[in-house]
Amino acid sequence: MAKAKTAVAPKPKKKTSKAAKAVTLKAAPKGAKKDKSGKKSKADKGVEVLWKLAEHPLVGELLAIGATAAVAAIAEGSKDKKHRSSRAVKEAGKAAAAAIGARLITEFADTNKAAKAKPAKS
Repeated sequence: MAKAKTAVAPKPKKKTSKAAKAVTLKAAPKGAKKDKSGKKSKADKGVEVLWKLAEHPLVGELLAIGATAAVAAIAEGSKDKKHRSSRAVKEAGKAAAAAIGARLITEFADTNKAAKAKPAKS
């Protein structure tokens, strides 16, 4: 006769969470990537130009002006409850675009006045 086995509790399995796994990230080098010939690629040059443009103080000022105008338009709001949200977003976009456009126009007008006042050297 065979011996009867007693019930044995299953061994607990080790739980490994996905968050617990170590992930190593390598930071990109400070300079732009270079191809095999040692030259910067055109895409890298474009990225650098866009980054420099984004860091320009005028771009930050334009974003601030646009955001302020958008918030003001949303705060003013629409009286119609049914279409409030979509109209508010549309009005905010229009207000932001108008404010940014007006600021750009004044910036270019000031630049042109300064250029005309200072004659070019021949």
